[in-house]
Amino acid sequence: MAQIVILDVDGTLVDNIYQHSLAWYRAFRRYDIVVPVVRIHRHLGMGGDQIVTALVGEEVEEAVGAELREAWVDEFDLMIDEVRPLPGASDLIKALKDRGREVVLASSAQPQHTDRFLDLLGVREVVDGWTTSEDVERTKPEPDLIEVALERVGGKAGDAVMVGDTTWDIEAASKLGVPVVAVRTGGFGDDELLGAGASAVYDTPAAVLAELDDGPLAAGRRN
Repeated sequence: MAQIVILDVDGTLVDNIYQHSLAWYRAFRRYDIVVPVVRIHRHLGMGGDQIVTALVGEEVEEAVGAELREAWVDEFDLMIDEVRPLPGASDLIKALKDRGREVVLASSAQPQHTDRFLDLLGVREVVDGWTTSEDVERTKPEPDLIEVALERVGGKAGDAVMVGDTTWDIEAASKLGVPVVAVRTGGFGDDELLGAGASAVYDTPAAVLAELDDGPLAAGRRN
């Protein structure tokens, strides 16, 4: 069993995927850019440094990328009180620690949002470390956040396994050779997650926790 467990936050531990989708939609609309919400959703898991170019191109990124990210934060903050932990998220973290694992959160969220979610989950004093968007220049699907997460606990990729909810998590982790157990709470289907390289797919963090003693984070059976 891998000693280090890296956990994505948005969509994996807290239920905020659709708030993020709507916040980006509204941010684009401020600049008279209409992007279907379904397209935005399919790109969530990318950080703000990547998603504008991926959705609307380099020209828009160069012209108003920074402004769009500021607008997205403004819009997301209006909905942040709606965000709740996903079933079993806090208990999974605490159970991993009880079993002697090192737990680090690999988040590309704004620092103030990461702080909010740490308190919402009640794990600020439980986890061994975390990241934010300020820790790297390139977020997922680049592997930089996962590298920093490993540095937080002095670990190596070969000692780690990740839990994430998007194909972008899996792509980033695979660049370092870190296996990924996926949850469906990001809205991606089993075929997409397994096709991207996930070793197992579970409904929620609670489902991962239910089989924790059978080694799902290491063995990765499909469920």
